[in-house]
Amino acid sequence: MELKLLHFYPDLMSLYGSYANVSILKRTLEAMGNTVAVERVRPGEDADIADADFIYMGAGTERAQKAALADFARYGAAVKAAAENGTAMLFAGNSMELLGASITDDAGKVYAGIGLADFTAVQGKKRFVEDVYGHTALFEDAVVGFVNRCSVLTGVKTPLLTDMELGCGNEGPCGPEGYHSGSVFTSQLTGPILVKNPALLRIMVQTIYKHRGESCPEVPVDNYMTQGWAITAEQLKARCRK
Repeated sequence: MELKLLHFYPDLMSLYGSYANVSILKRTLEAMGNTVAVERVRPGEDADIADADFIYMGAGTERAQKAALADFARYGAAVKAAAENGTAMLFAGNSMELLGASITDDAGKVYAGIGLADFTAVQGKKRFVEDVYGHTALFEDAVVGFVNRCSVLTGVKTPLLTDMELGCGNEGPCGPEGYHSGSVFTSQLTGPILVKNPALLRIMVQTIYKHRGESCPEVPVDNYMTQGWAITAEQLKARCRK
C-alpha cells in the first residue's frame, strides 16, 4: 500500500523525541512492504486530512501548545470527520489536550479545544515529572513511559490506560491516563510512547490496516525495542512493589 502519515508541527511540538513516534511507525510499515510518505505540516500550511492514513502531533511547551492550537483549530471539523471514518491518529504529550473541550492555563485564561472529546484540561504551576507504569485494555503488556505535565484532565470517559501503578494520570496519581476512542489514541506519556511500547506500535499498525480495509499481516518489532521494554517494565514494576 501507499500510505501517508501527517505529522503536525514537527518543529513546534517536538519535545522528548516526539518525532521518533513517526519514525518508528514509518520504518515498521515499510518493513511490511508499504510505501510510506511523511507529510510535515507547519503552522500556516494546509493539509489534506481526508487523504491521510495516520495523523500525529507530539509534545511541546505550554506556550508552544497554545500556538499549535491557534493553527490547529481550523482543522477541527476535518479531524472529527477523520475520526468517524476510522483514520488512525496519535496525540502524544500535551497535544492531547487540543482534542478536548477547553484548556485553562495557569493564569486562568480559557482556550477552546477542537471538541473531538468532552474532557477539559486545567494547567497549574506545579509539574508532575515522573516515570509511568500502567495498564491498558488493548493488550496484556504493561505500558511504560515518562510524563512531564502540569495539567489535570477531567471528563475523560474512555482512558487509554485504565489504571497506573506508578505515575500521574489524568486527574492525579495512579489514576486512568490518556484518552482512547476507536482509532483515536492520546496520552501524555512521552519517551516516545511507540518506541517504548512495542505492543502499542502493533495496535497502531493494525488500526491503519483496518482503516484501509486490509488484513494486517504479522507486525515486525525490533528485538532491541522488545528488550528495552522488558527491562524498563521490570525495573518500574519493582519500584511499584516498594
